[in-house]
Amino acid sequence: MADVTRRMLDLLSTLQTGRPFSGEELATRLAVSPRTVRRDVDRLREYGYPVETQPGPGGYYRLRAGRTMPPLLLDDDEAVAALLGLATLASTGSGEDGALDDAATRAYGKLDQFLPARLRPRAGALRAGLETGGYAAPAVNAALVADLAEAIGGREVVRFGYSDRHGGQSHRRVEPHRQIHLHLRWYLLGWDLDRNDWRVFRLDRVRDLARTGVRHAPRALPADAALSYLRQGLHADRRRVRLVVRARPEQVADALKFQDAEIHRAPGERETHVTLWLDSWEWLIPGLARLGADFTVVEPEDFRAACAAFGRRLLAASGPASL
Repeated sequence: MADVTRRMLDLLSTLQTGRPFSGEELATRLAVSPRTVRRDVDRLREYGYPVETQPGPGGYYRLRAGRTMPPLLLDDDEAVAALLGLATLASTGSGEDGALDDAATRAYGKLDQFLPARLRPRAGALRAGLETGGYAAPAVNAALVADLAEAIGGREVVRFGYSDRHGGQSHRRVEPHRQIHLHLRWYLLGWDLDRNDWRVFRLDRVRDLARTGVRHAPRALPADAALSYLRQGLHADRRRVRLVVRARPEQVADALKFQDAEIHRAPGERETHVTLWLDSWEWLIPGLARLGADFTVVEPEDFRAACAAFGRRLLAASGPASL
């Protein structure tokens, strides 16, 4: 019975990702036969879980969204991850009523009642022994994020007022396509109908969102991913910098934690390759100085020359003191 319960939990956890799975794929994941998968799916339906089935070639199983799920939903690791995620989100923002961090704080205190009894002591212990440092971030309304999500899913045009970074006010009609979270900021990528072009909007600058009920046709994104397009815009006025650092990737990532950096170690190499975008070479120095590892600036050439000149000044400063 314990094996069956564990298998049912694994099946439920897999289906809750929301995407469809073929019977063969589920059988491979659970290390059982397709016939056992069919029986387990029938059990889930008996327990009240709305599992959809598409028979025939290309068939699949999928858990229908939008239904209340019993407490069986979270296993030990998932419960811990949920609490830590809520605690992290609660540590951002200003605590304004209705903001995402305020909602996370309230949910953090209520999660126990949705957990199986055996997990509640662990959740309580985690909550009692956990502290999170605060991070200053613009407050974003939870209802705004949810409304935009529904508009994106329904391909529905929205209207809203917007304040740009200089405080200028405008009214926008937008086809919303993606919401993006990057560096404690929330963004919307959408097609601006009045400007006939793609635009990225900071959600903390959006006000008076209204869903129009007007549907729009699908539109190909302007990049492979919305996040890539956002980064292109954020880096438009910056220089690309490439480094080779004689340290492990996790050490480099910690030293450059406040930079939007691509960090990887090529197979078979003992060096870490870094690509980032900066306004000036001075941004390199604090993090790399704390890292205490040798590094080479591959490009751009003027950044290499500036670092070399700075190095000469440091050497001069370390010479004999004048009396």
